[in-house]
Amino acid sequence: MSHTHEHHHDHDHDHDHDHTEPPEAIALRVKALESLLIEKGLVDPTAMDALVDTYQHKVGPRNGAQVVAKAWFDPDYKQRLLEDATAAIAELGFSGVQGEDMVVVENTATVHNVTVCTLCSCYPWPTLGLPPVWYKSAPYRSRIVIDPRSVLAEFGLIIPNDKEVRVWDSSAELRYLVLPERPAGTDGWSEERLVELVTRDAMIGTGLPKNPDQVA
Repeated sequence: MSHTHEHHHDHDHDHDHDHTEPPEAIALRVKALESLLIEKGLVDPTAMDALVDTYQHKVGPRNGAQVVAKAWFDPDYKQRLLEDATAAIAELGFSGVQGEDMVVVENTATVHNVTVCTLCSCYPWPTLGLPPVWYKSAPYRSRIVIDPRSVLAEFGLIIPNDKEVRVWDSSAELRYLVLPERPAGTDGWSEERLVELVTRDAMIGTGLPKNPDQVA
């Protein structure tokens, strides 16, 4: 018997922007503004590139991977993380730039969690970096709530019918991070090695960690 439960949390996004994809015209205006600021010498293009690179590759999923790996490695930390994610993540020096709280939801043998922001694209930047394009898309935001199994299957992730699927809706005040199941065959691994197994999509819930044989 299939038991698919969708934990869709309604929330009030008190944002100063529309909860839709920005039209191309706005994207063009942003690009034009960026060019003008650089031309006037008000913005250093090298610094701008470094900022984007930091969020995309360094600040981004690498931070979240450290959180996950520490939880896999240290049972006491895992307990703190599940009880008060905001404080536990702050222990590692990561915190929301706007004071938003974090909640960590754990994948188990019987539950698979996936995150979304149905009204816009709220995303835990300090731990996951820049959101992927598909996370912000209207089809993902609506379909993952209505039919999560089919959407996950499109990502190549087949969830067994006897496993519950929970969908968590992020907001401006509350961001979710998925704690994936630790891959088998990693007993005795250090935190540093475990970090290499953690993928961005596994922390969103649309993917899984790497297998041990996928890393050196």
